[in-house]
Amino acid sequence: MKPIIEIKKLTKDYGEGRGVFDVDLTIYRGETFGFVGTNGSGKTTTIRNIMGFLQPTSGAVYVNGKEARSHSSEIVRNIGYVPGEIAFPDLSTGTEFLRSQAEFLHTSDMSYAEYLIEKLQLDPRAPLKRMSKGMKQKTAIVAALMANPSILILDEPTTGLDPLMRDAFLEIVREEHDKGTTIFMSSHMFGELETTCDRVALIRNGYIIDVVSMQDITHRKEKEYKIEFSTENDYIRFKQLDYTVVRDQPQYHQATVSVTSEQIEKLLRDLTNYNIKFISEVTYNLERHFKTILNQKKENETYVR
Repeated sequence: MKPIIEIKKLTKDYGEGRGVFDVDLTIYRGETFGFVGTNGSGKTTTIRNIMGFLQPTSGAVYVNGKEARSHSSEIVRNIGYVPGEIAFPDLSTGTEFLRSQAEFLHTSDMSYAEYLIEKLQLDPRAPLKRMSKGMKQKTAIVAALMANPSILILDEPTTGLDPLMRDAFLEIVREEHDKGTTIFMSSHMFGELETTCDRVALIRNGYIIDVVSMQDITHRKEKEYKIEFSTENDYIRFKQLDYTVVRDQPQYHQATVSVTSEQIEKLLRDLTNYNIKFISEVTYNLERHFKTILNQKKENETYVR
């Protein structure tokens, strides 16, 4: 796989613990890469360094092998970018803005722009200054994607979109992925990234905490099952078996066990010897994975102290 975006030991230090520190990330051709973190965690600072808008304190970012800061004007022309804070030029309507963007990108074919406008239910004829936040977001998305760029940088792109339009946009992202577009998308919503991304990085207080493949999340080797027994006796007898109990709720006669794929058949066979009210698989998702990583990190920090 060819690296398209390489972030190497990137630090942008604003002082007082603000900024990003020693960030190392590589995004490959055709990959949709998610970037999740709370507000102020460093997502936008990282993205502005990718675009070459900021001078790093140390380290560097490379896009298609070119250092981002010194080649910023060239990089900007070849990337579809939706900023976290949208500010339009002094033009009258969305249509006028999209036309000026097409001229800047040397794009004469507006067919994809028209497709996006219809998909997002946007009326670009509206005055820019009177657009709602959602309409401004849609206009920015159309402007970023209209020239079919090979790289998309999306900073919280669903901000201001209602649930239906959010789903429509995420469908567009998946279509772009299928076309082979390289996508770097930040969000604070785990669900958005779960349904679109190949890998996701968690940033916290300017530091990368973890990078995980969604394949490892969805095809996890270990699964958890929550079991409620009809009687206390059945519950106690089951707990004497050699299963790893990750959550115990004796007041409800419930036990949650962690088993490997190879153990599932044995578990189901063993349970035929007990009266149970229900058994259900406990979903392991991206949010739970990162919360587990953060809890482990906090425990380690407490132990070191």
